[in-house]
Amino acid sequence: MKVLVIIPCYNESENILAVVQRLTTLCPQVDYLVVNDCSSDNTLSILREHGIHHLNLPLNLGIGGGVQSGYLYAMEHDYDITVQMDGDGQHDPHFLQQVIAPVAEGKLDMCIGSRFIEKKGFQTSLMRRMGIRFLSGLIHLLTGERILDVTSGYRACNRQMTAYFARDYAQDYPEPEAIITALCNGFAVGEVAVEMEERQGGVSSIRAFKSISYMAKVSLALVIHRLGARRKGKRT
Repeated sequence: MKVLVIIPCYNESENILAVVQRLTTLCPQVDYLVVNDCSSDNTLSILREHGIHHLNLPLNLGIGGGVQSGYLYAMEHDYDITVQMDGDGQHDPHFLQQVIAPVAEGKLDMCIGSRFIEKKGFQTSLMRRMGIRFLSGLIHLLTGERILDVTSGYRACNRQMTAYFARDYAQDYPEPEAIITALCNGFAVGEVAVEMEERQGGVSSIRAFKSISYMAKVSLALVIHRLGARRKGKRT
């Protein structure tokens, strides 16, 4: 199967070279695409200087738009499986095959790498874990499905899921919204255990996760998604 690893990237000059080198060393059998979301630092210069395969967006689209650009690229180039992997060094390529396996075997349409199944590796801050647990409970309430690591950006999708996200992908809170969108449209979503690492450098773009307003907006977006969708067969 042709596998494309999509690496959304915004101001990751401290991390992106190491991320790509580690991926290509440990998983030379997969292709990758760094989506540079109009970084304001010297990320683009690093990508060009080291010949890193990348897509350079002329405008900042945010994480949702960056990932969707990768899905569009994957469809145009006929990939069977896409994997989202963050550009900050938190996602360990050692676990790439574990994340891909349920999708490649046809068991899942989307498989999420979860740090909370075995609770090994970096577990993020207490405040963020509380927020993730709340969103996990909300998604369970709305869909009946239990996903533990709802904000994990380490996830694999099959061709059908990739095609759907290439057409319709959440822009504001893409990780949890993508889960509820997939579930409400009949796709099979599950998790496998992975170990994550702490951000290697730079500043996270989701510092606002700690704020009450952020949690309220995400929760409202999830409820709106559920109200606007009905359980149905898988779309293709």
